[in-house]
Amino acid sequence: MKKATTITEIAAALNITPATVSRALSDHPEIAAKTKKKVKEYASRIGYQPNKIASSLRSGKTKLIGVLIPTAEHVFFGSVIHGISNIASKNGYDVIIYQSNETQQLEKNGIEAFLNARVDGILASIAKGTTDFSHFKSVSERNVPIAFFDRINDSLGISSILINDYKGAYLATEALIHRGYQRIAHISGPLHIQTFAERVRGYQEALRKNGMAINDQYFFEGNISIESGREGVGYFLDLPDAPDAIVAVEDFTALGAIKELKERNIRVPEDFGIFGFSNDLFGEHISPSLSTVDQQAVIMGTKAFELIHQLIGEESGSFGVVQIVLDPIIIERDSSKKT
Repeated sequence: MKKATTITEIAAALNITPATVSRALSDHPEIAAKTKKKVKEYASRIGYQPNKIASSLRSGKTKLIGVLIPTAEHVFFGSVIHGISNIASKNGYDVIIYQSNETQQLEKNGIEAFLNARVDGILASIAKGTTDFSHFKSVSERNVPIAFFDRINDSLGISSILINDYKGAYLATEALIHRGYQRIAHISGPLHIQTFAERVRGYQEALRKNGMAINDQYFFEGNISIESGREGVGYFLDLPDAPDAIVAVEDFTALGAIKELKERNIRVPEDFGIFGFSNDLFGEHISPSLSTVDQQAVIMGTKAFELIHQLIGEESGSFGVVQIVLDPIIIERDSSKKT
């Protein structure tokens, strides 16, 4: 096996010092552009690969970011990762991805794996099964920068980036009202997750502001799945005065609702309106196409990296709490177009 070329060997070949080679490769401002060009061209020609372990030991930085996602099934999280990875690579960072499968234990395992890998920072979206958040607090206590994206918990004093979930649900509910639906129900996610509780609040406030009563029977707590969409529809249709529209907590729940309504020969949107949340890829391809709330996933990923990069740059122990809130974008498709 061929032995890896070292900085010392590059320095000898170019008749300069190893320190100059190292600084040239890292774009140090004190090194002349001509020298940087000469060093980089020679390094590229011989296939030089920097020793990241040695570099991290010298700098105290691994140039690694850990990204913890609840599930890889939703295109939304893939799009967020796309946004993170693109800008991370431009800034010389690699990304480690860990999937919690919506469980608290795997979420804890992911945090531990990141800490063992000595990542410079962690971006996390909370699993629906998580009720104890102490593992996130422990990251902050160890002075490792951490920020939430999409699913957050304000009580932990951890920076975050999210969509305005309240506004998104408000606008989705109001869109159904403006289309002529009179009895609008909601299938939520687990309410101990702040993100989903905010969507409930937006739904309820839209009803109030538009002079419509809040009927407790028109609320079903689901678990973010196709099956909970089906179950919610089954529950609602058994009511004496069944609703005629649903605002779903996310698109898979909305898909389940549409499938159940179709099997019961209830027409969407003529007899029943559906609005989802997240703008998952399948939404525009099903029949009827799904009205939804776009969460600006790629932009969220880009800004999530910018946020954690900012926190990494701060002095140890002085991480400020920053919250970035993006505006939701309403996308009306066929499933809500009664009129």
